[in-house]
Amino acid sequence: MDNFLVNLEKYAELVVKIGVNLTKGQDLMIESPIECLDLTRLIVKKAYEAGANYVQVNWQDDFLTRARLETAHDDALDYYPVWYTDMLERFVENGGALLNIKVPDPDLYAGIEPGVISRASKAMATARSKYQKYVRTSTFSWCLIKAPTAAWASKVYADLPEEERMDAMWDAIFRFNRVYENDPVSAWRAHIEQLKRVRKVLNDKQYAALQYRAAGTDLRVELPDGHIWLGGDKANARGIRFVANMPTEEVFTMPKRTGVNGTVTSTMPLNVNGALVDKFSFKFEDGKVVDYKAEVGHEHLTRLLEMDEGARYLGEVALVPYDSPISNLKRIFYNTGIDENASCHLALGSCYPINMKDGASLSNEELKVRGGNTSLIHVDFMIGTADLEIDGVLQDGSLEPIFRQGNWALAF
Repeated sequence: MDNFLVNLEKYAELVVKIGVNLTKGQDLMIESPIECLDLTRLIVKKAYEAGANYVQVNWQDDFLTRARLETAHDDALDYYPVWYTDMLERFVENGGALLNIKVPDPDLYAGIEPGVISRASKAMATARSKYQKYVRTSTFSWCLIKAPTAAWASKVYADLPEEERMDAMWDAIFRFNRVYENDPVSAWRAHIEQLKRVRKVLNDKQYAALQYRAAGTDLRVELPDGHIWLGGDKANARGIRFVANMPTEEVFTMPKRTGVNGTVTSTMPLNVNGALVDKFSFKFEDGKVVDYKAEVGHEHLTRLLEMDEGARYLGEVALVPYDSPISNLKRIFYNTGIDENASCHLALGSCYPINMKDGASLSNEELKVRGGNTSLIHVDFMIGTADLEIDGVLQDGSLEPIFRQGNWALAF
């Protein structure tokens, strides 16, 4: 127990110093499940030690979330409080930082009609569109982290006795967040520097397209002029660097909205708004999903693709080697923030404007003209395998290997 408490405190310090990289005088908002009380209290303490002006905790409870969809009257499903989005926007505009302990129960909405989930999700996404633009343009510092809950641990470690599942989940979280290192903060800084070296090589290449080959996948993804590869940390509008997702192993950029053609097959289950979609594939023509299949959660996938016009186009392409810390655990976590960092992935929906030169200053219309996609959604899905091959198409049309047997073929 003593070692656990030491590691928990190291984790709390890590997310404050590296994740949101809190500066003196900043406000911090924490969104946390009520099950994560001990970690949240430690983060609050570390935030004040780092000079926080004020820390606000918004507690979340899966029971309450499900109760709304099970019992609220029909009209309430299309409602999302304006006062809450106003608060979020003002918080960002006043220079605050956000830390979200994001651990949705993969089976939270089991048995609830997909249309109900879709309506509530669309209402929230529509109301929070301005706030989400702040997120996607890195206007402020934000960070998503993970911590065990009983429901999640039981899903991921169902093969273990119940009394061992939470400990196993904590061990995994500490492991892939480098908490077991003597100095986790220094270990993370070294990791970020390595990701910077990777993204520099890719940015210097300025590939015209990427070509993917694997079982069930034969896909060409064009990249727009002026695309930028990011990974590790990024700078907010005030120049403060932060890590948006912990853990992170990816480098990513935006695809050309109308330049995706071929087929791609998923390699991991996807948690879509508390509902599982699995064993699915897409066929793209001129950027758009024109056909799709899913053995599990087909209707949930349909609702996702019908969210808006941009939901059928890609907004992100991300590269992660198969030989990486999370992938090597050989475990599906049913949490996109973790699983996407064990696998190459793509994302349906909105791009991150910061993946294009001067993109953060563009309107949605200007972004689309330059090749970016806009949508209410941004949903990552995993496509990495041990046999994945990716070629980069240079500006002269020649090819060079980027991935072979699931891992980097480039030198960094």
